[in-house]
Amino acid sequence: MDRNLLLTLRYNGAYFHGSAVQKNAVTVCGTLQPALERIVGEKILIKCCSRTDAGVHAEMFCLSFHTKSSIEPQRLVLALNNSLPEALAAYACREVPPGFHARYSCLGKRYLYKIHNSPVKNPFLIDLCCHHRYPLDVERLNRACQDFLGRHDFSAFCASGSDVADRVRTITDCSLRREGELVSFEVAGDGFLYNMVRIMVGTLLKMSYGRIAPDAIPEILRARERKNAGPTAPAAGLYLKEVYYDLPDPEN
Repeated sequence: MDRNLLLTLRYNGAYFHGSAVQKNAVTVCGTLQPALERIVGEKILIKCCSRTDAGVHAEMFCLSFHTKSSIEPQRLVLALNNSLPEALAAYACREVPPGFHARYSCLGKRYLYKIHNSPVKNPFLIDLCCHHRYPLDVERLNRACQDFLGRHDFSAFCASGSDVADRVRTITDCSLRREGELVSFEVAGDGFLYNMVRIMVGTLLKMSYGRIAPDAIPEILRARERKNAGPTAPAAGLYLKEVYYDLPDPEN
């Protein structure tokens, strides 16, 4: 009997050239798919919740696929982790309805961006955080974050090469907090444009230099011009933290 399975992964993006399969590059799906096909014993079509760029990490990356294999979901997780490299791990699997699609059934996502805010770099955080050596007024920048909330056209916060026509997105949560030298930016919404989170962070960092006014975000959104926002922050600090679906509790 054909089943639809939802598989959840986490990975260190420093070891991969993004999530999507590419020729002549080590990617998350390019690494996962051969291992998965060996275990289920058939060719499969993977449907991913999104794409991540080279260097971007994931604490929760979801994909779905149909299979005729009868393997139990938890056994599939254990078998995969015996085959996958250290930088990539499966940690959950469950059966979902036949029409479920990891991307199109997604209701929203939450991203985390980590900034190591210190005048001195930490070699143990290389590739895991963006190092920012200058002071950050987190309280002031957190107030500016509130201007991202709501439904807006985020054209100014989309990479110039994107061909997405509809750039309206709804942001439901956005904040900045500090724990010692670590400053964390979190944002949740119903969808995100290409490089949107990294440009939001780049805008806040440019604001910290005084090169963008602290109340400028509403006008940047209204103008819808990429040049008015800040630079694209490095990939290393970005994590896909959560993916939201309307699914029943698997324990019930």
